[in-house]
Amino acid sequence: MRFNNSTFRGGPVQYWNTVDSGAIDHIELIKSQGSVLYGSDAIGGTANVFTKSSRYRTETEGQAYVGGSAAYEYRTNGEGSHTGRLETEAGIGGKFGVLLGLTAKDFGDISDSSVGRMKGTGYEEQNLDLRFDWAVTPESTITLGHYQVDQDDISRWHRTRNNPGWIHGPNVAAPGTWTADDYDQERSMTYLRYAGENSQQNAPIQRWSATLSYQTSQDSEFQNRTGEIKAPGATPLPATDSGALRYTNIDVETTGVDLVLESKIGPGSLVYGLDFYHDEIESSASRSDAVGGPRVFDTDPASDNKARSFLSIADDSSYDLFGTYAQYQWKPIERLEITGGGRYTYVDATLGRFTGGEDQSRNWDNLSGSLRGNYSLDGGWSVYGGLSQAFRAPNLDDLSGNLTAKSSNTSLGSINVDPEKFLTYEIGTRYNTEKSSVNFAAFYTDVEDLITSSFTDDTLKTSIATNAGSGYIYGFELEGAWSFYPQWTLSGFASWQEGETEAPTFLGGPDEKKYNARLLPLTGSLALRWTDASNKYWVEGRVLGAANEHRISDIDQQVDNQRTPTGGTPGYLVTSLRAGWRATENLDLTCAIENITDQDYRIHSSGQNEPGIGGIFGVKVKW
Repeated sequence: MRFNNSTFRGGPVQYWNTVDSGAIDHIELIKSQGSVLYGSDAIGGTANVFTKSSRYRTETEGQAYVGGSAAYEYRTNGEGSHTGRLETEAGIGGKFGVLLGLTAKDFGDISDSSVGRMKGTGYEEQNLDLRFDWAVTPESTITLGHYQVDQDDISRWHRTRNNPGWIHGPNVAAPGTWTADDYDQERSMTYLRYAGENSQQNAPIQRWSATLSYQTSQDSEFQNRTGEIKAPGATPLPATDSGALRYTNIDVETTGVDLVLESKIGPGSLVYGLDFYHDEIESSASRSDAVGGPRVFDTDPASDNKARSFLSIADDSSYDLFGTYAQYQWKPIERLEITGGGRYTYVDATLGRFTGGEDQSRNWDNLSGSLRGNYSLDGGWSVYGGLSQAFRAPNLDDLSGNLTAKSSNTSLGSINVDPEKFLTYEIGTRYNTEKSSVNFAAFYTDVEDLITSSFTDDTLKTSIATNAGSGYIYGFELEGAWSFYPQWTLSGFASWQEGETEAPTFLGGPDEKKYNARLLPLTGSLALRWTDASNKYWVEGRVLGAANEHRISDIDQQVDNQRTPTGGTPGYLVTSLRAGWRATENLDLTCAIENITDQDYRIHSSGQNEPGIGGIFGVKVKW
């Protein structure tokens, strides 16, 4: 199922945080394979999340069973944070099983050695997940799942006066100026899936999966802009300003259909299918002063349609995304595996009322392809390479967005933007044995018509979406693990990116070469783990670091100076130590100390520093 919807904005944003980690069994990261299998937005890669299920398939056939677990974790940093999860499951072995999970999180304000307590960074969250699996036959299963998350009062801390600024040597990040900027997020996902396989050699369809899904999301934001500085030397926004208090809300309902089939054809196998997603979007907004003045809503007829500019995205809108695809995999010789495929995509966007007008529509279609190969060498080595196209249609944020971006800038969409197109070249090598593994990959991506923002004038307060000229991004990734001695494992990774895009700084101006936003600096980690021979105890030490990130233009730093310090984001090197003890078959204990040297640091483009030194204590009881 597709998690993205048509209201998602770009950048390292909050949507991934609406997936409860407690409900996840494992995550599969699919890199550099383009849009063929996963559609629009699948550019650099796709995160495929597998949720937990009951263990009815492994229980004794025909026998009833009941089980569960309770887990609690406490983090000492700052005000302290509490996370608890309760799971229970029941069913009949080989027939059916149900799993119910409840997670509650109470995150306190974090602190570090430079800023101190970052007031307002804490928030609360509640999660529910329910999954029912029924073995219709030994080879097919019907699954019904439901997932729900509710998050309250999440602060965009960097914009508020709780942010005193950050000084790290010569690097200085500006303080916030607003009184408040708080988000509430609610999200739910419900799906029904029928999946199975046919073991008969000549069956026309070997595997299948058909899924119906329904998702909802609600994003609400409250801004108190009292104290905002609109320009250097300007008077702070007074509480009597009619736009001091701003309320926005976006409601999305998404209906989806996914069909995946696999058939043996000739010497290989063909995976093919289709997917269709329909979004219905309702948006509302209002503004008032902070001293009890009248509250003006986006539907106010007295405003002569000007109040529709309050909307953060087009109201009364819809967005349809259809795709059909096929991918063939075969081995022309024993050592060589080749995979090739294509996808056709059709997108239709219908916009109601929005800042730039009303009753507008756009549609696009695209054909993307990919070709990849993997060649096995002797001694556990293999080499691989690929050529993959990707396509991203403009979503409703690109077309009609009216958001506060970066520090406090107005970012507007444009109904005139066109789809982005990407072509990625990748080459790499893998090494796998019983005791060690290494993977190294290098990639280069050509970018065409990237949707970016250009400023309307030299005040740098308002930008409008536009298609940039050509661009590129390239980099490498290295990861590996080595069990160099019984019970000892050394593992690590390193990654780096470089890229530029030709785009106008000001709307209608000439294209200028500029670094891509939020490039990953040289980043790496190294860990050493010891596991007792009985598997009851383990200890792991880890070092995580990143180089200075200074690849940012003066103008981009100026408009995002609360998140990105002058001179760029400083590098860092932090250490942690973790340990665990399986006290009994039903009791696990864990502990950790993070940021042992109490470094003050932030991840590039983040709006706040990471926590300073802190302890983590966890317990899990199973039955």
